[in-house]
Amino acid sequence: MITRYILKVFSVLLILLVTQTELSAQKNVLDNYIDSAIANNIVVQQKNISLEKAKIAFDIAKSYYLPTTSFLMDYQSADGGRDIQLPLGDLLNGVYGTLNQLTSTNRFPQLANQSINFLPKNFYDARIRTTLPLYNPDIKYNKQLAAQQVQLSKLEIATYQKDLTRNIKEAYFNYLLALQAIQIYKESRLLAEEGRRTNQKLLDNGKGLPAYVIRSESEIENINADISTAQQKAKNAALYFNFLLNRNLSATIDTNYNAQNISSNVSSLLTQTQNLEEREELKSLEQVEMINKTTLDMNKGAFYPRLNTYLDLGSQAQNWKMNNQSRYYFFGVQLSVPIYSGLRTKNKIKQAALDIQNTQLNITQAKQQLTMADEAAKNELSAAVQTLYAKQKQLDAAATYQRLIDRGYREGTNTFIETIDARNQFTQARIAQKIQVFQVLIKAANVERNLPNTIQK
Repeated sequence: MITRYILKVFSVLLILLVTQTELSAQKNVLDNYIDSAIANNIVVQQKNISLEKAKIAFDIAKSYYLPTTSFLMDYQSADGGRDIQLPLGDLLNGVYGTLNQLTSTNRFPQLANQSINFLPKNFYDARIRTTLPLYNPDIKYNKQLAAQQVQLSKLEIATYQKDLTRNIKEAYFNYLLALQAIQIYKESRLLAEEGRRTNQKLLDNGKGLPAYVIRSESEIENINADISTAQQKAKNAALYFNFLLNRNLSATIDTNYNAQNISSNVSSLLTQTQNLEEREELKSLEQVEMINKTTLDMNKGAFYPRLNTYLDLGSQAQNWKMNNQSRYYFFGVQLSVPIYSGLRTKNKIKQAALDIQNTQLNITQAKQQLTMADEAAKNELSAAVQTLYAKQKQLDAAATYQRLIDRGYREGTNTFIETIDARNQFTQARIAQKIQVFQVLIKAANVERNLPNTIQK
């Protein structure tokens, strides 16, 4: 059974190689389009900006370990208010007078009573303050959160790029399919026009029927309608493809695609085992879980003390004086110990714990969904391969039937209606086979989308 299936797969691969234009082993045009889209797609650019912002946030978080230096200056001036009375003259003048008499000198002058105001007048305080955290757990956890956010942004970019790659392939294949359908319909129209000319000659020679000529013209008009529909599909597919590449919507699309690379991967895609642990979607959820755990640790760290130190180097005096007396330094260490915060911290801890539980459930669900999606994609690819095998058989039979009927009609053994039926069957079989070829390519792109740690091309 397995051997028969493998032979069938290789038969389909041969069909794929024959039905597509083969180029040299160089990088094919679709690879170049994917590279261009990843470089120019607007959403990718936006996500790259988010990544750069996350990196800057990480650098900011690291900078909190470094000292902070700033220049501060206060100026104050006031008048009135409370005074401090110092009766220096009343206390000392009598003593000084007695000393002057005893020493027969004036070495001890008389003093006036002093009044010192509480409020400073024309007072400045200019200083350079440097602060440094000695112990602050918030800095460590904020740095961890910033680093984890950088990794999450990278995973989001990788995930979107894989989705973009799959969408570009599907749009490109749909465009090629529409072009193939147009070509098939045009070839069918040539046969129909040849049939109309033949019937017209027979009618002119008195051997044909007017109904055959009318039927030929009706067939040609039906084919023209099919061509118009296919052309519209091609235009819409081109618009969507150019939109994904963020370029002019009317830009020309290179159709020289080499299907050899993708067709050679079909058999390996069907047998490749899934490695869930390497999937970007799962890694993103695990990264979210790490962020939630770090948030939980940070909330628990709210109970820890904080220790900071600071140093002021400055000058303060009245009337803008600056001298040895005005200059000063001021050094200190500050300890902050949280005591009560209205249960906010405990509630934050509970909230973070619930976030972790929710993320773990999301991871479990994601594993199931990814496994199911991978198996479904492989099943669809397998079914598409088998269907293509059947479509090719139908095409071969339709081609043989059309040749036999056309020869019989020319020899007079078959009717004109039979030739039209045979030609329609052949045309539909060709289109069905082409559709299935690209369905295999699209289903293969879906399987490739589920491969981890790589952007498939």
